[in-house]
Amino acid sequence: MVSHTGSALQKHTLLWFIIAVSQCMAAQGCGSHYEYAIEEFCLAKFKLDMEELDQRQWCSWEDTVELYGELTNCTYLVALNMGCYWPNRMVDEFFIRIHKHYFHDCSMSGRLLRDPPNRILGPFIVVPILVTLLMTALVVWRSKRSEGIV
Repeated sequence: MVSHTGSALQKHTLLWFIIAVSQCMAAQGCGSHYEYAIEEFCLAKFKLDMEELDQRQWCSWEDTVELYGELTNCTYLVALNMGCYWPNRMVDEFFIRIHKHYFHDCSMSGRLLRDPPNRILGPFIVVPILVTLLMTALVVWRSKRSEGIV
């Protein structure tokens, strides 16, 4: 005799299994046709658009956000027209390749990391040092002054 909670758990597990299998089958059903379509339609246009940009602009989110959005939408529309599940494993691998080729030198913020100029960095170093010295002098002066008061 199966308890009510055990039966519900089995149904829940079966439901998740069916969803996972159907999603995998949808992604697998597209196979090489989907991969070929996104390479030919989406990637080809993205490559041309990126070649028009100077390579120094590749890490600038402002310069690439529209191109990247178009690429994403293209992969979605191709999947929709082919009856494929989106996103899927092939789309993930496709975008990993895109990132490895075009954005591998970019930081997470989209900007190249570098030290600020000395005119900006200097005050952030000098001011805390001066405040520390001033406070130390003030404490010493105050402690010597109060020694004579009873």
